[in-house]
Amino acid sequence: MGGSASSSEPGKTRFDDIYDRPDPRAYFQRLGPLAYEIPHHAQEVFRRIREERSAASGGVPVTVLDVCCSYGINAALLNHDLTLDDLYAHYTGAEALSPTRAELVDRDKEFYRHHRRADAGRVIGLDTASNALRYALDVGLLDEAYAENLEERPPGAALRRALATTGLITLTGGGSYITHRTFGALLEAARMPVWVCAFVLRTVNYRPVAELFEAHGLVTESDPSWTYPQRLFTSSVEQADAVERVRRAGEDPAGRESEGRYYARLYLSRPRPRAS
Repeated sequence: MGGSASSSEPGKTRFDDIYDRPDPRAYFQRLGPLAYEIPHHAQEVFRRIREERSAASGGVPVTVLDVCCSYGINAALLNHDLTLDDLYAHYTGAEALSPTRAELVDRDKEFYRHHRRADAGRVIGLDTASNALRYALDVGLLDEAYAENLEERPPGAALRRALATTGLITLTGGGSYITHRTFGALLEAARMPVWVCAFVLRTVNYRPVAELFEAHGLVTESDPSWTYPQRLFTSSVEQADAVERVRRAGEDPAGRESEGRYYARLYLSRPRPRAS
């Protein structure tokens, strides 16, 4: 979850006040009580897909672009021996309350260095929240970061250069804020085969994005029987809106949204296999 662009779901609660702070403490403090957990479910999936994408390139490590990356949370979980619960504890515990931003950055640099995985890879971030991106860069979670809104304008020259070496695009929670326009801009700038691994709320119509991918030679796979809890609803109004949207999408909210949580589906898009 990240970015400050307008949501395509008017009934969905906005969290603009925590998306672009100088550091992620308020983000974790606000989302913890709502059991926001989709990065936890994405962690092992992204690691596995990154390995598969690298294998498809003959074992060459690939650069990951995390869209709507906010404070670099997916990068933290991808490249470090840490869980989402570890991050909640790190940013909401008593020791995190008093440091200045500069002190927190120094603390976090050491924290992430200590937990860095041997197989850590290059990650670049895209979001409209410049303060969040600055934090992620300052503590070393992102190798590059771009505060650009591709819904409104094409990528700048530096982002285009970064996309030339990107092999995997990831997304968690941003499907309510971006559309096929963002993905189209990314694919137009890509210079190598790109895979896209996205966790998207069941309230979001992903078909236009999948159709765009098809036009670029990517096949999108998703198993509707596999869903992932995202967070608790903030109110009965938000729940009613989500339930209605899920029904309109032809999905059944029973046992999922009707029980009080947003749920996401996993979509994996990759190049169409060549005929043998």
